[in-house]
Amino acid sequence: MNLLVIGGGGREHAIIRCLKKNPAVETVYALPGNGGIAADAVCVDIGATDLDGIVNFARENAVDYAVVAPDDPLVLGCVDRLNEIGIPCFGPKANAAIIEGSKAFAKNLMKKYGIPTARYEIFTELSEALRYLETAPIPTVVKADGLALGKGVIIAQTRQEAVQAVTDMMAGGKFGKSGTTVVIEEFLTGPEVSVLAFTDGNCVKPMVSSMDHKRAGDGDTGLNTGGMGTVAPNPYYTEEIANRCMEEIFLPTIRAMNAEGRTFRGCLYFGLMLTPNGPKVIEYNCRFGDPETQVVLPLLESDLLTVMRSCTDGTLADTEVRFSDKHACCVVTASEGYPLSYRKGFPITMTAEAAAHTFVAGARLSEGRLVTSGGRVTGTTAVADTLADAVKEAYRLADGVTFENAFRRSDIGRRALQAGKE
Repeated sequence: MNLLVIGGGGREHAIIRCLKKNPAVETVYALPGNGGIAADAVCVDIGATDLDGIVNFARENAVDYAVVAPDDPLVLGCVDRLNEIGIPCFGPKANAAIIEGSKAFAKNLMKKYGIPTARYEIFTELSEALRYLETAPIPTVVKADGLALGKGVIIAQTRQEAVQAVTDMMAGGKFGKSGTTVVIEEFLTGPEVSVLAFTDGNCVKPMVSSMDHKRAGDGDTGLNTGGMGTVAPNPYYTEEIANRCMEEIFLPTIRAMNAEGRTFRGCLYFGLMLTPNGPKVIEYNCRFGDPETQVVLPLLESDLLTVMRSCTDGTLADTEVRFSDKHACCVVTASEGYPLSYRKGFPITMTAEAAAHTFVAGARLSEGRLVTSGGRVTGTTAVADTLADAVKEAYRLADGVTFENAFRRSDIGRRALQAGKE
């Protein structure tokens, strides 16, 4: 089989390595891929949102199956376009990808169908949002309605911060069209959990849970990033909570989307908060999370391609989805200055051992050598029998990844390890 994977980050690298375990896979094309992915796939310089270019390439290169990984092409309708030329895909169509593409849609869906989430208000006029903030409970959460590279959520600790966030989004164009509508919602407390789930539109099979580390600095300080590391499974996500989430959140969401004529097939990501009043949805994503994928897929024991195809053709209920009972830790090595400004173009050196366990996100090839080209450059993952061993091994391996101006958090997994002692 010839496979096509849309995207070019660490998540896509993890997906490609997992897909290649299937002996039926002959060629994997990555559009656009990156310098590190080039070691595992044929990278083609066609952007993930260049739908015409993607369709033409797929038609001309006998692609048998496509995996659309990032949010932008999903929301734009990449799956719809590929389906039109007869290519089956893993990922939702545009009318279902709206569950991530519009936070206002997602919040209204949850309200309509009784899915637990934070209380909220939606605003399209700046003056109305500012008037609401005069008496809104503080802290509060301000969210840009549309896609914003994972950076469109501001937790405002003061009324002044909330006013600034809303003004930046609605009047300052901080997130372009994505911020012309904002959602202001109740601030929830409790452990956060990420759960990715395979679904064919009827059956839901959750993957192993994970814990992301969004803040740039140790101790969860600094700015929000796309994620500085992850561990799996999440110790707060007990079997009892998992069962409750299935009945109160996962299945009701799939049924709600069906009722709205927006059947969701692919990977649905549930960002959850385990509040004192039970689990609640913080956000939905219409695809694999990054860097959650880098710890979840290394624990998958079933064949990924088989599972993906069962989501596409509606046979997930009859397909085994099995995960190891081991633990995984991913440590991200980033460019100093991320998530704001940072310098690029530094040569990357990796030991052979580190390279075998590292997914490349922000790097390109320059004269045959891998150099930095992004904020999050690599994610190094280790799997072990215990979380403590996985964390220790991930850091040991990550030390084999070096480049000028590199930085990483030193406490990935610490909260999870402390949770296990509570």
